Amino acid sequence: MDRFTRNYSIAVLLLVVGLLSWWFLASWNPRVADLNRILEADAELASYPYTFRVVALDEGVATLSSPRDFDHPAYRFLPLITPELAGKPQDHPDMVAAQERLIHHQRRAQALIIQQPDVDEIRWAFDRRWYTEKGFPLP
Repeated sequence: MDRFTRNYSIAVLLLVVGLLSWWFLASWNPRVADLNRILEADAELASYPYTFRVVALDEGVATLSSPRDFDHPAYRFLPLITPELAGKPQDHPDMVAAQERLIHHQRRAQALIIQQPDVDEIRWAFDRRWYTEKGFPLP
């Protein structure tokens, strides 16, 4: 390798390492890990098949993961965690009860995080990662 190629390669490598370091430091927030430990320590949330997580905290706004949103309603998610609900209509009593359990756990996660002194607001973000990790294709 000639001198120019070696020096060019070193410069590019340093630039890439610098950019990756900057990105990591800019996105790293130890408080998010603290908030997730609060959620993990709650016995009621720990017993639910979906794990609610704080994915970001920015200027008092905590973003929590959710297995549902407008495009991915609860009645599509619930049979994935409770197979006996598969094929039941949305208004079936078992499906309604499962939706109420999901709402209860989602509100519990929200309450635990909103009571933290540095959290003023909660936002919800659809958790694509969960579906991908579990091997469930999204439409």
